[in-house]
Amino acid sequence: MKRREFLKMSASGCLALAATGLRAAPARHPNIVLIYADDVGYGDVGCYGATRIRTPNVDRLAAEGRRFVNAHAPAATCTPSRYALLTGEYAWRKKGTNILPGDARLVVEPGRTTLPSVLRRAGYATGVVGKWHLGLGAAELDWNGEIAPGPREVGFDEHFIIPATGDRVPCVFVENGRVAGLDPRDPIQVSYKTPVGTDPTGRDHPERLKMRTTAGHDQTIVNGISRIGYMSGGNAARWVDEEIADTLVRKGASFIERHQKQPFFLYFATHDIHVPRVPHPRFAGRSGMGPRGDAILQFDWAVGEILKTLDRLKLTGNTLVVLTSDNGPVLDDGYADQAVEKAGAHKPAGPLRGGKYSAFDAGTRVPFVVRWPGQVKRGTSNALMCQIDLVASVAALTGTPLAAADAPDSLDMLAPLQGATDGGREHLVEQGASLSLIAGPWKYIEPSSGPAIERGTNIELGHSPDPQLYNLDEDIGETRNLAAQHPERVAQMADRLKTIRAGTRTR
Repeated sequence: MKRREFLKMSASGCLALAATGLRAAPARHPNIVLIYADDVGYGDVGCYGATRIRTPNVDRLAAEGRRFVNAHAPAATCTPSRYALLTGEYAWRKKGTNILPGDARLVVEPGRTTLPSVLRRAGYATGVVGKWHLGLGAAELDWNGEIAPGPREVGFDEHFIIPATGDRVPCVFVENGRVAGLDPRDPIQVSYKTPVGTDPTGRDHPERLKMRTTAGHDQTIVNGISRIGYMSGGNAARWVDEEIADTLVRKGASFIERHQKQPFFLYFATHDIHVPRVPHPRFAGRSGMGPRGDAILQFDWAVGEILKTLDRLKLTGNTLVVLTSDNGPVLDDGYADQAVEKAGAHKPAGPLRGGKYSAFDAGTRVPFVVRWPGQVKRGTSNALMCQIDLVASVAALTGTPLAAADAPDSLDMLAPLQGATDGGREHLVEQGASLSLIAGPWKYIEPSSGPAIERGTNIELGHSPDPQLYNLDEDIGETRNLAAQHPERVAQMADRLKTIRAGTRTR
């Protein structure tokens, strides 16, 4: 290319960026921090309409960045969302990616292209801190030795993780392939079939509980809270629930500090606001909404601490921060923590119908905020977006090529993420109690069997023997099923969903 042609192309590119109000991208790739909340609903934070509770740090991020109001988790539950987020593949394509027990094997194939592996190829230091819930190991796992394969085998240089969820054993952290703080003289045993050791269970000793249960969660007691599954040993390594958020923040900040001189990717996956909700005493009772509300305050604090770390190290200007949640909200999820009784006027799902586990939009439509000063246009976007697209989008951002088989359902959404266009996805498959398809303003939910309402959580699941069709632009609450009025559209969308399901990719 001649110098004159190069200068002409460069000038055209600068003019295009100027037209969108964005600066030319910096020479160094931006740091990327992905803050992944757990069970935070569309209406749980101030910038999405919450009024009973204050979330100043999340709101600050939204004010300084771009807030997406039609962005989705890939699924209405945690494991499939996390699988799709990291692999760029719809989880319903892979058997065994539903909610995993705490002793499950790793469900992401070691060596496959993932969000962290794309960034590692681009020269990033990659780390995950927080909830994992994608399984560990390839066979029956010995928690007392090297734990592999795990995050390292799917693209992360470092990890400090909760193996599954806070309500599942083992209640320990795993750091870079080993249980953190484990005393070898007190080995860990874990079983999801039969009791192990002599630790008391919630079922047999409810008098020892500091939080009662409403459904399940009645097996081994750890820190006064009974869990799913049986555990013995590892007493020195067991976490204290009230200290989890502080521990994760400290580890996340440490990763940023240690890698500040090179591009880094931090996947910061909070435990909040998943059950059991046992926030630190400095948050307990502050929300007036019980432990769930207090956990929202704690989550917002954690967001603020990560942002403060970026500010202190003068990294804010060249750091892309993405904040979102793995699925929609749930109130009573197995523990008697007064989430239902004290919610009052607070609407965790905002104007949406359903919640966690549901095929209705509250199952997957979640907060989604992006900030990169000077590179992401401030404001609000109605573009149809999904977390599954982060793999292809960061590949485009860093100039890292994807092979044809990589990230089969991940689309390059860098332009709408930055605000250079208002367009988003043409269609999206949502995984809830059943599969649904969004295309433009229309949402089709396929017929399915099952209860209309999940008894334990009191959430509308969206099951119906008949097809459902909603116009989300006119009826965001999915209150009017228009399937009978638009049979041709129903047939068209049903065929399209069938074709997508039968294929192996949409990218």
